[in-house]
Amino acid sequence: MNDPAGPRLRANLAAVLERIAEACRRAGRGPGDVRLVGVTKYVPAELAAALAAAGCHDLAESRPQALWEKAAALAGLDPPPRWHLVGHLQRNKVRRTIGFVTLLHSLDSRRLLAALDAEAAAAGRPCDALVEVNIAGDPGRTGLPEADVAGFLAAAAGCRNVRVRGLMGMAAAPTGANAADAARRQFARLRELRDRLRGEVAPDVSLDELSMGMSGDFAEGILEGATLVRVGSALWEGVA
Repeated sequence: MNDPAGPRLRANLAAVLERIAEACRRAGRGPGDVRLVGVTKYVPAELAAALAAAGCHDLAESRPQALWEKAAALAGLDPPPRWHLVGHLQRNKVRRTIGFVTLLHSLDSRRLLAALDAEAAAAGRPCDALVEVNIAGDPGRTGLPEADVAGFLAAAAGCRNVRVRGLMGMAAAPTGANAADAARRQFARLRELRDRLRGEVAPDVSLDELSMGMSGDFAEGILEGATLVRVGSALWEGVA
């Protein structure tokens, strides 16, 4: 059988999993506390399939159209991948997307919340989502300001077909020698926000999941409580 990825992809995956395990050890957590989401936005469907075959069953795209195409192409895998959308979702793409996505990481507006609720009701299946928070404080980025999250979660509690599972945040682009410390402080703020809000949310809103960290900073995310890390380039180095 042709292996388009070869040993390099498997070696990269093993290295990422070891880095996850090491960060978990440092944090006093078990490696099973953190789920790796392999981001496939830079690779063709055959390499995404190879990553799933290597054992990474949670895959992610940042663009809805790419998710539709790859999810359809990989639907015959056993087991089929669990697809995550980690990029912005426009309301006119909600109807098609919810048929493929296991978890949306980028719920960031009340209009999107309403569209998800309506389309999930029409499809007869709930939509699981994470609320994206702009922890970098960058006005050019998507995500809710931290001060708006409590009110948004209250609104989400009234949507019967959208199940909030937690929060997602991206640290600012790394700069300088103290970039890791800066990322960790931003992830800590998201965890602290989650912890503060846990006692205030309605029973049908869950804040168990924290999606924090990408290839350059997922160890910092894990040290601050990430349950999901979104890793792309570290998996594909030398492969694609």
